[in-house]
Amino acid sequence: MCPQIAWEAFNLGTINSIPKARGSIQVAALNRIFVGYQALTMDKKEAKKFTTIHYHSYLELDKILSAQHPRSEVKGENPAHEEMLFIIVHQVYELWFKQILHELGSLVEMFQNNRVDERNIGTAVARLDRIIEIVELLIQQIRVMETMTPLDFLDFRSYLFPASGFQSFQFRMVESMLGLPRDHRMTYNKADFDIVFTEEQKAMLRQTENGGTLFEVVEAWLERTPFLEFQNFKFVGLYKEAVQRMLQKEREAIMASEYLAPESRTIRLSVLDSTASYYDNIFDPQKHAELRDAGELRLSYKATLAALLIKLYRDEPILQMPFNLLSRLTDLDELLTTWRYRHAQMVLRMLGKKVGTGGSSGYDYLQQTAARHHIFKDLHNVSTLLIPRSELPALPEEIQRELGFYFSQKG
Repeated sequence: MCPQIAWEAFNLGTINSIPKARGSIQVAALNRIFVGYQALTMDKKEAKKFTTIHYHSYLELDKILSAQHPRSEVKGENPAHEEMLFIIVHQVYELWFKQILHELGSLVEMFQNNRVDERNIGTAVARLDRIIEIVELLIQQIRVMETMTPLDFLDFRSYLFPASGFQSFQFRMVESMLGLPRDHRMTYNKADFDIVFTEEQKAMLRQTENGGTLFEVVEAWLERTPFLEFQNFKFVGLYKEAVQRMLQKEREAIMASEYLAPESRTIRLSVLDSTASYYDNIFDPQKHAELRDAGELRLSYKATLAALLIKLYRDEPILQMPFNLLSRLTDLDELLTTWRYRHAQMVLRMLGKKVGTGGSSGYDYLQQTAARHHIFKDLHNVSTLLIPRSELPALPEEIQRELGFYFSQKG
């Protein structure tokens, strides 16, 4: 029997595909061949591993391409041409949200262990890079949406009530997995943000909020950072001395300037005093705790110190990848804010001050979320605490060895 016929029959998982004209001899031969593959074909699911696949069926394009049903075609007398664009853009958003959730789930799992393998930090940075690129695409997609004019949108907007992007469960999961606290969220018509979801979905959101968000696991990772107190190196004390020297130099420069008017000098000194008081928070764990209780800070005192140390000594080889990780988190937070702001601007352009289809205040609501829904704001604020490289306390030699790449020499 032709080996190719036998292999095709094996792939299809049935001898019925062989033309009957081949006769019973060929069928008997096939039966003998299949005996050798019985262990691999115990069930259909296992057999599918060896079947060929087609682009169309692999991507399930029949499902995807038949999932656009403009309501203006079903409900209205005049189908709106632009509604197809509206549907596809939002479907693409949801697909990207699914990928973001896939990446975030792996990141949380990676950091949930009490000890994070340093080799995983590079993987975490790469996956954050991917999420960042996706959010960049989400922002660019708004420009595609804006090829539709406000009048184009009004052709089918009345068919959308009470649907709203606010009802995107996946996006709320993205926010929750990143670590946006429930009590920091904007309310939806004076009700909890999850009022639009089923009880099962609400439970999933609660479980995510309580089951280790990216913010929480990164905070715990930062708290485990060594070197804050290492042998004779006391980071906080040495850093405090450096800050005081820096502030004193700035004060002296303001006082000695010949170009500042008395009023301008007073203003600059006032700003400097305000900055000095911000530094005081990092020197006093109790003040830091009070600000956390008031909701002005989220990162723990120890995690904030660790983030500061990583940013200050970012040039040390071992700290370069942790610095990249913190930078990606701030990048992501910034991009999500940009996406919210662009979304708000698009709504203003399309609807002006009209109420949203889901009943929200539309532009005003979206603009406020852009301002309030920061997740890693504390990492941005660490920049306030940075000091020039020239003022950095010198690291002891033994710590430099710990933070660097060094190799034993041949004796």
